Order: sequence, then structure tokens, then C-alpha cells
Amino acid sequence: REVHPYYGGSVACSRDLAANDFMYWAVMQRAVERGARLFDYGRSKQDSGSYHFKKHWGFEPQPLPYAYYLVRAKGIPNISPGNHKYSLFIKAWKQLPLPVSCALGPWLARDLG
Repeated sequence: REVHPYYGGSVACSRDLAANDFMYWAVMQRAVERGARLFDYGRSKQDSGSYHFKKHWGFEPQPLPYAYYLVRAKGIPNISPGNHKYSLFIKAWKQLPLPVSCALGPWLARDLG
């Protein structure tokens, strides 16, 4: 049996309390109680927040290539969260009231890699 947590998070003020670590630890404990033997964090883009979170838990990166079919573009798009063209959106997202980000997050996340 496998566990694939889709996404989770916490408000910024809870980071000093390691709320995300506690949440994932609790999910892992319950998964083991139910017979799971594999906990798959899934894919993360290199140098993203989720990438560093997973490294903190001791996971070693494994290459997982992307496949692109370019219709009109001349090159592979830079979809890294570190790309400066996303910085304004990321900054604005962090300022959203929690109920707004909770409402929009699942809708937006379904189309993100």
C-alpha cells in the first residue's frame, strides 16, 4: 500500500512551530497503522520550497524527466518557481487572506506540475 499526499500547508506564523513537519509525521503514522509501506511525496521542481522541505526529511532527489511537445514555442519553458517572472504572483499570493487562498488553491493546484 502506498500513500501519496497531494498537498498541505500551514499559515506562516506556524512555521516556527514546525506545523508542516508535525502534519506529515501524523499522516505517516496513520498510514503505517493502516498498512502503508511507501510514502511518496511526489515531484518537486528543483530549488522550490517543497523540494527543500523534502530534502529536510532526508529524501534524496531522483531524476524524473519531463516530456514536452512544443507546438509554437521555440524552446522549453522555464517553469521554475525561481523564475523572476513569477515573483510578483508569488508575492501577491502570500498576501492573500487565508480563506481566499484556501478557496483558490485547490482549483489552481490541479493544473500545476
